[in-house]
Amino acid sequence: MQTSGFTNAPVSQLLVFWVVVASVLASVTDTKYYFYLQIVPQISQWGQFWRLLVWQTCYTNSTEVLFAAMTFYHLRVIERLWGSRKFASFLLLALPFSLLLPPFLLAILRPLTFGRLNYLPAGPTPLIFAILAQYQAAIPSMYTYRIGTASPTPDPPQIPSATITLSSKSTNYFLPLQLALSQFPSAILPAAVGWLIGNAYRSEILPGTSWRVPGWLVGQGSRRDARRVEALRRRMEETEEAIATGVESPRARRP
Repeated sequence: MQTSGFTNAPVSQLLVFWVVVASVLASVTDTKYYFYLQIVPQISQWGQFWRLLVWQTCYTNSTEVLFAAMTFYHLRVIERLWGSRKFASFLLLALPFSLLLPPFLLAILRPLTFGRLNYLPAGPTPLIFAILAQYQAAIPSMYTYRIGTASPTPDPPQIPSATITLSSKSTNYFLPLQLALSQFPSAILPAAVGWLIGNAYRSEILPGTSWRVPGWLVGQGSRRDARRVEALRRRMEETEEAIATGVESPRARRP
């Protein structure tokens, strides 16, 4: 059974706190207009390159704040699986890519779409989808179910019914999907980039995937304790992967 609250998930707790408080402060101080990004005129004409660093600071409407906070809360299971140290390292490694890749791609896509794509909505949507990619790959489904439009005994029986197969994880995808579609089509690009960053990290394509933040930064004890926790985490991760794929890892076979 999944533990409720933020037990063993201090980084996720900080993310939820940051999403809510930063958005409230931007609203109270009337500074929301500082956090979205446009290639034209903000970057190309006005030279506001500082927006490349701040556009993920907060969301600018309450609906997105709610969806983002709930998504970070649901995805805290990744921090519990990995440990806070690896989870924080992953976020810090993914952050520069998630900040700079969407504006770079937007600058390329803008002339190709005749100026239709020129805007990046504010908020850490790329980071959310980078974590969501880990959730999709690492957490197995507990069960599946089907939703159909026909009765169990259709009449006539030869007409196929329209059904959709869902899993126990499906509901956790609805909230981030709302974020990706909230400001369509502009929000699709940061969501897609975040998903690619998450999969690149998992495939060890991103440089520095073995790097870890200092243990004291996430409240861990001595270096020896940190090594023990890291070894235990790796064994648990291999076991989870074996359960999800049905294939035992060669390292997991070692006595």
